[in-house]
Amino acid sequence: MTYRHRDHAGNFGDVLKHVVLALCLEHLKKKDGPFAYIDTHAGIGAYDLGEGPDGDWAHGVAKVLAADPPAEIAAALAPWLSVVRKLNGDRTDVALAAYPGSPEIAARLMRRQDRLHLCELHEDDSRTLQARYGGDDRITTERRDGYAALGALLPPRERRGLVLVDPPFEHRDEMAHMAEAAVTALQRWPGGTYLFWRPLTDMWASERFDLGLAEWLIAEKQFEPEKILRADLWIRDLDRAGKLAGAGLMIVNPPYTLETDLLVLLPWLCKTLRQDEEAGWRLDGALTEEVV
Repeated sequence: MTYRHRDHAGNFGDVLKHVVLALCLEHLKKKDGPFAYIDTHAGIGAYDLGEGPDGDWAHGVAKVLAADPPAEIAAALAPWLSVVRKLNGDRTDVALAAYPGSPEIAARLMRRQDRLHLCELHEDDSRTLQARYGGDDRITTERRDGYAALGALLPPRERRGLVLVDPPFEHRDEMAHMAEAAVTALQRWPGGTYLFWRPLTDMWASERFDLGLAEWLIAEKQFEPEKILRADLWIRDLDRAGKLAGAGLMIVNPPYTLETDLLVLLPWLCKTLRQDEEAGWRLDGALTEEVV
């Protein structure tokens, strides 16, 4: 494994992924009962932005912090941004020292009664993860293939919760592996909320994953269409060579408010983070089927 997320922490893909994650966690907290959070590819939890060689965060989270969003946008960004700011000593400028990964966002937003299970296969990163969270009795970390772990971890004893599947996409067949994991997980726990992150690099593979998962859920598992949501963002021409230009999420069992939130958020994020005139977004769900 050569991919290290610290090199890209805080980029536009993280912004979309982590805004959605935070909104989902906040929704789960509306009920008093405990819930579980499972992260299949957890990384190291939080990232020193001084270690990143290419400064992707400057074109992602820094642009959001520098913007002046309207009240409706600010409210949707607030759960995620509260973690970013607290990790940086509540500073409000854009000169950040660190960026929270998904485990840190979950750990800071979840309550005493909730439980986190973090999987990371990379040996050094798994060790770092354990050192960071080993003293928190809500959190279990293990060096393990997150895909394989889903069969054992689901359904969680809490019967409520969220699974984030955010692989490094080093393997040429990663989308196929994620599809297999999705089927395994949803057969075991069809009622959980799932976030499947994927880059928009191989559009054929992405579309095959998206449509295949949706068709299987509707035809084989009798899911209602409103239980499946796709949200994507690209900051420049997807065909242009260079760094990652687009990414997004397939969301299963989203909070009922999430599609409405994203319909407001995605146009603003696109405008704020775009790098050329070919930037755009799409949202496919029960209420919306829009590409801009």
